[in-house]
Amino acid sequence: MRLVHLDLKGAAPRVSYLEQVFPLLSQLGANGILIEYEDMFPFKGELEILKSPYAYSEEDIERIQQLAELHKLEVVPLVQTFGHVEFILKHEKYQHLREVERFPNSFNPHIPDTLALLKSILSQVIEKHRRSTWIHIGADEVFHLGEGMDSKNWMSHNRGDTGTMYLKHIKEVLSFIATQYRGLRALMWDDMLRKISVGALRGERMGMAVVAPELGVGWHRPHRLAEVRDGGTPTLPSAHTALPAVAQETMARLAPLRRYDHYSVLCELLPVGIPSLAICLQTLVNGGFTEETKRKVLDALGFQSMQLEQSTCEGRGAFPGAEIYHMVEQVNGHLKESILKALEEESAIKGWFSLYHRKHQFGNPRNMESFGSKVLKLHEDWESFVRDLRTHLERVYFPDTVEEWMEENINPYLDQLRDLVRDYR
Repeated sequence: MRLVHLDLKGAAPRVSYLEQVFPLLSQLGANGILIEYEDMFPFKGELEILKSPYAYSEEDIERIQQLAELHKLEVVPLVQTFGHVEFILKHEKYQHLREVERFPNSFNPHIPDTLALLKSILSQVIEKHRRSTWIHIGADEVFHLGEGMDSKNWMSHNRGDTGTMYLKHIKEVLSFIATQYRGLRALMWDDMLRKISVGALRGERMGMAVVAPELGVGWHRPHRLAEVRDGGTPTLPSAHTALPAVAQETMARLAPLRRYDHYSVLCELLPVGIPSLAICLQTLVNGGFTEETKRKVLDALGFQSMQLEQSTCEGRGAFPGAEIYHMVEQVNGHLKESILKALEEESAIKGWFSLYHRKHQFGNPRNMESFGSKVLKLHEDWESFVRDLRTHLERVYFPDTVEEWMEENINPYLDQLRDLVRDYR
């Protein structure tokens, strides 16, 4: 399985954009989509509180699966069942289920309500994905596990450690899936399992096959935990290492991640990450980043050339969202630089239109005219550019994403120029 992980913690694309992207992913060699919905799932009933105002509708979820089927992409829904549950535990309603009261990262596995809630969440997601033969239970990066009072008490009474406690919870989750949804196979990330001895894993007999591929130089066959045949679930390399070894550092800079967690700022936007994703997929398909691989990527994306070391692609680009790719390059390369240059290197501004002048509203028109037209032109050019960028972003993203991206990447610089122009006028 060559899965593309759509992590919808932030910057979830509109379904109309996925309609354009799925054929490309298929062409590049993907045969499945791992969808981590988080708050983009249309939860119902008592779970409705978990929904984002822009969550997909039930019709959207159905459409996504139809599109995937059309392009021979298997859909694997991902439901976090231990860590990375900030979108749940941030709500006052579920605060009592935190491992550590202050932190919304991880579930307390000792409260019966935790498993009850997970069963409810899993059921709603699985019911809407009846064509899927796999479910991914996440289970990576369970921060603060063992630090809560309930966990400390459990470990002292059961002479256990965090590893046995972790496995106990995972087994309960898997047992629910196995009994309620016969034939549905489970996947999980392997980072937490790597800290647990093979002996402990073998002792747990989790029910299926555990494999943890290790990524190092080149590709290895799964070996480290492969001997635990009648233990748990097939596991994937943990989320942040699932890149081919070739040019790993270069690609890691471009890797299309949405957010590191529910509270972090947005990472790179999907259209900007597509060239990196294309390289990863084609490297997987062809077993290495050969000249042939590079040629196929360039053809698929409509670029003339690419420089991995500089993380740049030359040419217009003919993939969905290519305009956003180029415009974000412009923002990263020129916006801050051009504005700071105008504001800091212009001697007439520094000498005759300082913050003091602006606060008290006085200045010499002769000196102000010397920088006025230049600053007004710069302001007009960037405002026009940002209007275009916003239009393109709104075609792909919901309003909350567009606002956040603008707030983080445009406004800190353009607002300085806007303020100066307002005071100048």
